[in-house]
Amino acid sequence: MDNSSYACLTKQVYNFDDYTILPLRLIDKQDIMNWRNAQMDVLRQNRVLTIEDQSKYFTNVIAPLFTQEFPQQILFSFLYKNVCIGYGGLVHITWADKRGEISFLLDNNRLSDNEQYRKEFSIFLDFMKKVAFDDLKFNRLFTETYDIRPFHIGVLENNGFLLEGRMKQHIFMNGNFCDSLIHGFLKEYRNV
Repeated sequence: MDNSSYACLTKQVYNFDDYTILPLRLIDKQDIMNWRNAQMDVLRQNRVLTIEDQSKYFTNVIAPLFTQEFPQQILFSFLYKNVCIGYGGLVHITWADKRGEISFLLDNNRLSDNEQYRKEFSIFLDFMKKVAFDDLKFNRLFTETYDIRPFHIGVLENNGFLLEGRMKQHIFMNGNFCDSLIHGFLKEYRNV
């Protein structure tokens, strides 16, 4: 799986300076599991993942995506100087409507430096715009973010994502309800 490519993409690897995205690699599955478990409060994940869970997920869900003409998600390993520092991609893809939701998770050790997070999330967003609009010919990208993440939301908005809606008390976490914010980016925004 580490040399896999997505049948739906014409370009598999994107580079910018020392950063690269490429189809999700099997060798990154343990790191991804650890990041997901540590950052459950910002994810749609309601229990700690095990190594067995992660192995089954990569075998039964991720591996088949590479050969599908219209996969429901396209995930990438996000590298800095050839070391995986995060992962994400397009999820909840609706091919008929030419849209996908951006998913992104960064290494736990890189979260505390806001400037680094801003830079790396912005680079990842640029990668997703290229994949979605240039390769897949999509019209729309969107995100759902819990309102407990003001810095993350600021990075989205600084990268042209517009707040489109607020789902009040949409998520129950840590004994409290919180809102989910929907941000969108249309292909036409790239020319503005």
